[in-house]
Amino acid sequence: MTASPGTRTGRPAADHDTWIRRYHRPRGNGPTLVCFPHAGGAATTYHSLSARLSARAEVLTVQYPGRQDRIQEPPVEEIGELADRIAEVLRPRLERPPVLFGHSMGSMVAYEVTLRLERMGGGLAPLGLIASGRAAPSVRQNHGLHLLDDAGMAAKMGELAGTPAALLDDPDLLALVIPALRADFRAVELYQDTSGSRTRCPISVYCGDEDVDVLRAGLDSWHDHTGSTCTTRLLPGGHFYLQSGEEQLAEAIGHDLTTFARDGGQLRRAGSADAKDGG
Repeated sequence: MTASPGTRTGRPAADHDTWIRRYHRPRGNGPTLVCFPHAGGAATTYHSLSARLSARAEVLTVQYPGRQDRIQEPPVEEIGELADRIAEVLRPRLERPPVLFGHSMGSMVAYEVTLRLERMGGGLAPLGLIASGRAAPSVRQNHGLHLLDDAGMAAKMGELAGTPAALLDDPDLLALVIPALRADFRAVELYQDTSGSRTRCPISVYCGDEDVDVLRAGLDSWHDHTGSTCTTRLLPGGHFYLQSGEEQLAEAIGHDLTTFARDGGQLRRAGSADAKDGG
């Protein structure tokens, strides 16, 4: 991969970064939206969503190791480690407080990155978190998928929406991508947040109304992971509703971007006023 050109701020351009991708230049002054893929997913999963939202936000997408142009890198098998590394590279690239969006495994990574960015401080703590297609971090979901052999893993890939048929029919390509998928399954199935941690920012929870993988009680448990508000939105479709209903998803995210930015601005102004009164 060629080196990224530097910007006038001295940091690498997000468009060509190893971890963080930007496919479309933002056309507005909205917040930065950072998108985290599902298990087995890649940054390109959100390419068309980025195009839809670029008029409202700067859309950045995370590329995990072990897939696509990072296929030669070892995948990360632990959510906490993955969040540590992403927060480290993401924080210097933020020019405004972000909103984090993740689907399925991505919602766990986005949640952990949110906690880390909040601890880092510096005025760039997330305005909000959008968690999609996954029960709350305190709910462990271990179906033993990371223990499947290669044949079982290939069969599981066939069930995942968006998996190209050409990939499933090519043993050599399968041998390249299965390790990353197995690592993702291991990371998410062995993950459980029992620390009692809470984000300071609000959380919006999305789920397909026909998603049989996520129980409503698991969605409701997201309320226990924020010290702010938590809302739930059901969208038409199953676990991969975001592919069949991308237009509705973009509308929902756009609404939350506006709400988070508005409410976050009000809180910052209130905090500044309180600081002046106390001084």
